[in-house]
Amino acid sequence: MNTTIKEEDKIRHTPQRTTYLVLWALCISHLFNDTFQSLIAASYPLLKQSLLLSFTQIGLIATTFQFASSIFQPLVGWYTDKHPQPYALPIGMTSTLVGILLLSQSWNFPLVLVSVALIGFGSAVFHPESSRIAYIASGGQFGLAQSLFQVGGNTGSSLGPLLAAILIAPYGQKNIAWFGIVVLCAILFMIPIGYWYAQNLKQITLPKKKEHKNSEIKHLSLSKYNIIFSVIILLLLVFSKNVYTISLTNFYTFYLIEKFNVSVQYSQIYLFIFLFAVAAGTIVGGPVGDRIGRKYVIWVSILGAAPFTLLLPYVDSLWGTCVLTVVIGAIMASSFPAILIYAQELVPGRVGTIAGLFFGFSFGVGGIASAFLGGLADHGGIELVYDICSFIPLLGLITWFLPNIRKK
Repeated sequence: MNTTIKEEDKIRHTPQRTTYLVLWALCISHLFNDTFQSLIAASYPLLKQSLLLSFTQIGLIATTFQFASSIFQPLVGWYTDKHPQPYALPIGMTSTLVGILLLSQSWNFPLVLVSVALIGFGSAVFHPESSRIAYIASGGQFGLAQSLFQVGGNTGSSLGPLLAAILIAPYGQKNIAWFGIVVLCAILFMIPIGYWYAQNLKQITLPKKKEHKNSEIKHLSLSKYNIIFSVIILLLLVFSKNVYTISLTNFYTFYLIEKFNVSVQYSQIYLFIFLFAVAAGTIVGGPVGDRIGRKYVIWVSILGAAPFTLLLPYVDSLWGTCVLTVVIGAIMASSFPAILIYAQELVPGRVGTIAGLFFGFSFGVGGIASAFLGGLADHGGIELVYDICSFIPLLGLITWFLPNIRKK
């Protein structure tokens, strides 16, 4: 059950002190990255109009972007676990820069697919390595580090549509190119982070492969089968969290317009309030998990949202609906940092692989869920989406089967 401190430090290879400057730099970098990612979805109406695309083609664009990101992330994480790449962040952002510039000049559907694939690949490179840097800079406060990292991404996701509405929609597709300047600034901003990472890599002594495997099993007292089973449970919990969150992120405005007859402008304001609650909730899950244990946070953040999601379809008040979605968003957002760090503690020494797996799975589930829920809304109405999705957080009951790996 116990492992020496020296062995555990080798596995986790973290500095003794929390490097807050690096963590905040990663938070801002994540904000940059996810802002550019969210620009794609915000540009769909513009692309449909300027290139005369069908809804099927719009769906293929979304699928190409999501799968380019989700498929490559575990592969990038697996490779960088063996061969760390200190300057992967600016390299990944360079791919995003090329994709943004190409998207602004795309005059046909195939070029759009290539451009969004490049942006998706940039995200695939960014997330695993930046998550590893956060892990190293955490100084042992892994949940806090992951929460700071995640809150930047969630904030960026909420800013993308707002920036697109102000700077792109009124002026046309070619104005997307102006964001290339911001991407270039982000690349320059990430270079010092890569330098810090390279300097700290020189101080890291990784354990031998055989020693690593043995210490991993002793550290957790879990068989390989139990570790795999636990990771599958965590992925199912990410599935439940992401499907419900996607239902609000993509269809909440339509729900408010149909049920409460609000204007498009006001529906966007309510969506922003929900996304702000998600960003606020993200910062809670990690530090609380550091103190009381990840499993308890997962219990509350997934299953704890169920009473509110079950109540939501039956609330006939606009403000009541707004309050419920704020509570749901804040509670469910706290789960991902806890789930990710829990998985990384299950498989020590595989920070990049685990980060790539969970971020990639999250992206993939988001793409598939969007298509499925859209079809469900077409056939049964938008309110049916929330009638069905209200039961999804009950999947949090499977948290019971997770082992308690909190250290005394």
